[in-house]
Amino acid sequence: MDWQALVDEPAIIAAAVLALGIVVGYLVGKLNKELLTAAGVADAVEGTPFERTAQSLNTSTVEIVARLSSWFIYGIAVLTAIHIAQLLDTEAFWERVTVFVPQVFIAVLVMIVGFIIADKSELVVSEYLRGVKLPEVTVLPKVVKYSVLFVALIIALAQVGVHVVALMILLTVYAAGVVLVGAYAFKDFLVSSAAGIYLLLNQPYSIGDEVRIGEQRGIVQEVDVFVTKIESDSEEYIVPNRKVFEEGVVRVRE
Repeated sequence: MDWQALVDEPAIIAAAVLALGIVVGYLVGKLNKELLTAAGVADAVEGTPFERTAQSLNTSTVEIVARLSSWFIYGIAVLTAIHIAQLLDTEAFWERVTVFVPQVFIAVLVMIVGFIIADKSELVVSEYLRGVKLPEVTVLPKVVKYSVLFVALIIALAQVGVHVVALMILLTVYAAGVVLVGAYAFKDFLVSSAAGIYLLLNQPYSIGDEVRIGEQRGIVQEVDVFVTKIESDSEEYIVPNRKVFEEGVVRVRE
């Protein structure tokens, strides 16, 4: 048997390339999973909606990203094997494929990362604003989340060659709309934060003082940028700082 002739057969070379690609893809996926876990990615995405969805499908964000790297190598191996085996001879087709496949991989990766960052941003903003008892602030985490997703979508579409000029214009309009609507809708929020900064700097009252703000009277428990918390007997009042300026504050001395 002429082993040299057998080795030179395109089909044999294609099969070898395909087998090698499968092995390399598997190893790269395992390595990426270990690296992502060691880098703390699993802990960073814990609790995000994307991670909960992944866990409901018996997987995780780390495994999805690791598998994505494996699938990318599998795809390259399959395309290379097909080309070597000369199953398709259209050079232009392969030129487009070799350019398009990496772009799709990056676009998918960008969207996954975008979802993770968006979910994490929503959680962080919600946690930061948890103590703010103003109804307007409940929409802020969603605004942050969908803003991040919109930017990720633009980047992903740009990767696959989609003209994103219209989307960039839409993003500009969206940003301007958020600023204008936010300035109107969150005027009380902005006033409270400005008042809170003034109170923190000048400290007209401090923790432990007994004060009366409007109809609420009690001992000051906490003063932050947005609200003042006072307690009387078994009741706690959370007073927006703007109300302190509107109604004034009386320090009670007995």
